[in-house]
Amino acid sequence: MSTGPLPLVLEGVSKTFGEGAAAVHAVRDVHLEVGQGEIVAIVGPSGCGKTTLLSMAGCLLRPTAGRIVILGEDVTNMGQGSLARVRRERIGFVFQAFNLLAPLTVRENVEVALNLAGMGGREARQRSGQLLEILGLGHRVNQRPPNLSGGEQQRLAVARALANRPDIILADEPTANLDSKAGHRVMEVLRTAVEAGEAKGLVIVTHDVRILGLAHRVMAMEDGALAAG
Repeated sequence: MSTGPLPLVLEGVSKTFGEGAAAVHAVRDVHLEVGQGEIVAIVGPSGCGKTTLLSMAGCLLRPTAGRIVILGEDVTNMGQGSLARVRRERIGFVFQAFNLLAPLTVRENVEVALNLAGMGGREARQRSGQLLEILGLGHRVNQRPPNLSGGEQQRLAVARALANRPDIILADEPTANLDSKAGHRVMEVLRTAVEAGEAKGLVIVTHDVRILGLAHRVMAMEDGALAAG
């Protein structure tokens, strides 16, 4: 693995929703370091805090306590404008709910991520086409997300997350809607992105035991706490 600042560091990160007797402690004092070129899988039952943890790592939620550092940059108390920059330039997020843009075509859903990162025209078209072909969506570029199957929408979400070669990829159940063959293809694409240096690290939240062998490290989460698996 190459040297340099760690892609992701979580120091004592906690998240509490609500107050007093109604408080829900979703994440409790999590410490996690993702090394350069490392793939980390986080497993655990539904409702244990995995998605909340990933959302904090992806600058979508602020921690109640603790510190989050992405490639040497402390993002814990950043303003919204700076957080938007970090998300745009450094993070590729595969959402469990996809979060695709229904009015746009498959190709446009990928290109919009590239446009936001400053890439346009022919270069963006070539990059989007390359990713969609690799992920088996080359024949669907002019379709819109509502016309895709759940598995195709999942693969489109992965293509969009990889589009601008993010420093770190955060994937929430990236193979949940895929059969074995398609799930393996998605994981190979994600792993190749890390191995080729297009991304410096990958964190996967998953229930899919089929893909755990592709991770360098597996962590178990239960009741908001994280431990080595």
